[in-house]
Amino acid sequence: MRANARVVAVLGPTNTGKTHYAIERMLGHRTGVIGLPLRLLAREVYDRIVALRGPDCVALVTGEERIVPDRTQYWVCTVEAMPLEIGADFVAIDEIQLCADPDRGHVFTERLLHARGLHETLFMGSDTMRSAIAAMVPGVQFNRRERMSKLSYTGSKKLSRMPARSAIVGFSVENVYAIAELIRRQKGGCAVVMGALSPRTRNAQVELYQNGDVDYLVATDAIGMGLNLDIKHVAFSATRKFDGRRMRMLNPDELAQIAGRAGRYQNDGSFGVTGEARPLEDEVIEAIETHKFLPVRKLQWRNAKLEFGSPKRLLESLEHHTNNDWLTRARDADDVVALKSLLVLPEVQDRLRDPRDLRLLWDVCRIPDFRGISPTEHAGLLGRVFEFLHGAGRIDPDWLARNIKRIDRTEGDIDALSKRLAYIRTWTYIAQRKAWVDDEKHWREATRAVEDRLSDALHTRLTQRFVDRRTSVLLRRLKQKESLVADVNDKGEVTVEGELIGRLEGFRFRQDKTASPDEAKTLRQASIAALVPLFHLRADTFYNAPDTEFEFTEQGGLMWGTSAVGKLVRSEDAMRPQVEAFVDDEAGHDVAEKVRRRLQHFIDRKIAALFEPLLNMSRDETLSGLARGVAFQLVEAMGVIPRAQIANDIKALDQDARGMLRKHGVRFGQFTIFMPLLLKPAPTRLRLVLRSLHEGLDEFPESPPPGLVTIPHITEVPSAHYTMAGYHPAGARAIRIDMLERLADLLRACDSRVGFEATPDMLSITGTTLEQFADLMQGLGYAAEKGEREKVKPVVESPAGDPEAPETPATEGTPAEIPADTGDTPAEASADVSEAAQPAEADALEVFYTFTWAPRPRRDTNRPARKPEGEGRGPRKGAKGGKPKGDGRKGAKGDGRKPERDKRPAQAPKPQRIDPDNPFAAALAGFKAKD
Repeated sequence: MRANARVVAVLGPTNTGKTHYAIERMLGHRTGVIGLPLRLLAREVYDRIVALRGPDCVALVTGEERIVPDRTQYWVCTVEAMPLEIGADFVAIDEIQLCADPDRGHVFTERLLHARGLHETLFMGSDTMRSAIAAMVPGVQFNRRERMSKLSYTGSKKLSRMPARSAIVGFSVENVYAIAELIRRQKGGCAVVMGALSPRTRNAQVELYQNGDVDYLVATDAIGMGLNLDIKHVAFSATRKFDGRRMRMLNPDELAQIAGRAGRYQNDGSFGVTGEARPLEDEVIEAIETHKFLPVRKLQWRNAKLEFGSPKRLLESLEHHTNNDWLTRARDADDVVALKSLLVLPEVQDRLRDPRDLRLLWDVCRIPDFRGISPTEHAGLLGRVFEFLHGAGRIDPDWLARNIKRIDRTEGDIDALSKRLAYIRTWTYIAQRKAWVDDEKHWREATRAVEDRLSDALHTRLTQRFVDRRTSVLLRRLKQKESLVADVNDKGEVTVEGELIGRLEGFRFRQDKTASPDEAKTLRQASIAALVPLFHLRADTFYNAPDTEFEFTEQGGLMWGTSAVGKLVRSEDAMRPQVEAFVDDEAGHDVAEKVRRRLQHFIDRKIAALFEPLLNMSRDETLSGLARGVAFQLVEAMGVIPRAQIANDIKALDQDARGMLRKHGVRFGQFTIFMPLLLKPAPTRLRLVLRSLHEGLDEFPESPPPGLVTIPHITEVPSAHYTMAGYHPAGARAIRIDMLERLADLLRACDSRVGFEATPDMLSITGTTLEQFADLMQGLGYAAEKGEREKVKPVVESPAGDPEAPETPATEGTPAEIPADTGDTPAEASADVSEAAQPAEADALEVFYTFTWAPRPRRDTNRPARKPEGEGRGPRKGAKGGKPKGDGRKGAKGDGRKPERDKRPAQAPKPQRIDPDNPFAAALAGFKAKD
């Protein structure tokens, strides 16, 4: 060092610009070396200088990384890796207060005592080092720098209330991961920074934080060593840490070093505690806020003048004490522990023949224990390396390749990748050592490539585990007050800024179920701002959609395509139901009202179209008197009403009144007064919904499938349900009302006193087998007497012009009389008919039924005790054959004779199993549940 060289100590708290000042001073010289406490910080400073001067003149040298261009002028290094023999014009040491660190302090003390630049030397660090530096460095100048922003204590805060741009500090990997998991659930995600991370992983994580993808940083105390981040608040999750030997409380100056990361440049910062950390004491708070701490009294020191004459002399030189009051001998570091472990091994002792061997062993022992498994395993690895270097002068490339290949795997979780990164750092360190391997460039590139791959994989795992990218993206956009753009695809999937956040079902947002409850709350808050404009656009589309896009369900729901958008609500007028729209509250009142109005328009028009004949009749002012009363009751019953229910009114109607009602399509049936147009499937389906809604049913009966003439009759289901569906219960089945009236027309032509048999037309109308028809007729009040007789051989006429064809008697009956429940296929049924056409056996018999009018009382809890006309009561006087009178037209007179009663005792009907195909199965299930 020249006599006029300056030695300056730039001291002060954090955020004073000390490192920035040192970089400016170094670039003002032709050459320079700057030593930094962390590999991460060295990479940060290297990148800054490269941005200013380019990569051709800047070197980066750390234990695991070495980038040295041919025309290097400026060296950025970790303190341990500083090249002091090059004679640089400028030398700087950052965080000089680490001279007091029990583990690495002896290295910093060595640099304080002996590292000098030819023209200028800078020591940057805490003001606690002023007295020590003044005592140990003659002629030093002091430059006191004040903090550029205010730092204040804000007390204890829960993680859920942590402000944005906060760093939460933990002192163990487990603690850091636990905090990061909570932040992800409550705040959408965080970045993770630890000293054990590679620079590549650390930079990627810091980038997440710096660019605003996440607003929170969870870190170890590594952030206290000069890492410049945009932090507004620092929260300590603990104030104790394990220092490698024991758990101890952090000193106030250590807390200040970390807390000082809050507040960058002239922006004020704050610090506090969170979680289980106890509030800081008043004197500690005051010390941190005023930057006044106890001065350093002892510097860690280890003798740098080592003797390699023998192992004993080497150990003695390492354990040498000093008489300087400011210096204290450092405890044995990892390299000394490893040396002592190897020197006792016979195979190592045999190889120590001269000082060069001992110096080589010492160099090997200085390989850091990045793996941290155990001192014994670390010593074993070092012994193997020493064996190669002592024997062949180089490490065996095959052995090196096998060890690197075993680490070069990117699968696994965060812990597995972190361990592999720690392992590769050992091989990276070995590859950086000069003359330890053949083809140094190849091995440096190989180990660097493996570290990069592991670093990228670790960054990906950290991001996947601790960052909910959907929520973080939305929160960042909201924080920046940008307009969020939401989009819905054909599947209803909602994406905001390209991130899938859930599904939109009509006007209700269903967010992704993969989110936890805390994440879901945050995600909904973040996404609702983007969905509000989408709700308005969707409401406009909905309002202008044609009625063909809407439908109602058989339980009163309202659908838009496949999305449920509302439901019908009961009102006083069964024909004027109200609508309740399914719209999220966040969509706003205007959207909800627009959806409700559109649905109301739809259902009103649907009712008007399907019940047009009924509504026209209700508006016919020419109807008066009793005709108007009957019309009113028909409207209330929605076009279908049992005749017995209004029998007296029908009896009192004159022919003119009946004619006026018939003009509106009213048919006066023997069993039902109805409007045939309203028995079609669409009006029937709507009538069931409207009547069920008006009567307040919990479960609406479903509409029977179109085209069925009869359906199963379950006695537990109220008869009114069948009437609403357009069917009339009769025996084990219920027959469609219009088909029943066609059957009644055929029955009126039969003599029910004498008895009659079923005709093919009757079977065809009802679509039943003979056995089913007999049961149906008994349900209508007829007695069915079963009989057997010989089959009559069918007669088949000879084809014209074929006199040789034999004569065959004609078959009596039609294929319609073949029982449908035989299980025969159509082909088999045809075969049966063909066989019937052959000469029959003498004892072949056929079954037939004779029907007579003989109604029996049938108790039904769903029917009135007094049987109305046509449903089980005896024949009225003057009715033909004792049958119920028709609709008042000619030909309906009877002979007045009483029909014979069925003498067989009435049997209680067997309990019937609920047919799952029956449209009233759901209603029956609800009915039984109530019982």
